[in-house]
Amino acid sequence: MRGNGMSEVMAELAQSRHIKGHVYFYSLSRKFVDENYDVPEEAKQIMYYSLAIGHHLGVVDCLNAVLECSGEEYLAWIKGLPEDSEAFRKMQGFLGFGEITVYPEHLNMLACAFDAISPDEQTATSVRLTKGFIRALTAIYHEPSMYMMIRGGQ
Repeated sequence: MRGNGMSEVMAELAQSRHIKGHVYFYSLSRKFVDENYDVPEEAKQIMYYSLAIGHHLGVVDCLNAVLECSGEEYLAWIKGLPEDSEAFRKMQGFLGFGEITVYPEHLNMLACAFDAISPDEQTATSVRLTKGFIRALTAIYHEPSMYMMIRGGQ
């Protein structure tokens, strides 16, 4: 957030039910075909492609938590983004829905937005989140079949 007062948007986000729990940043570590789903070897690439466009056909994603913070820390972290930015709109989605997905098409926009926040304007936790988030985005850049899911939990 920029300025002295809390904007209407930030005040609304501070009331989110997702602010009370933890926030986990999961990154895809690997995919495999569910052994209970009988698929010929030739069709497995089609299954992976289907997953990439959002259809689960017996493909299981293995997600590892690469970052973690509280809901309050998450809100404090995204306050560094301009409220009218695409990056802020994307990241505030977690507080509205309890989950967002970051795909390769979001990488440049998010990395540039978080990199533009001065470390002097961030808490130590926000600096840690920014560095870890950019590191995870870079990994996705190098392996475009990867993605990140940000979800709430206890």
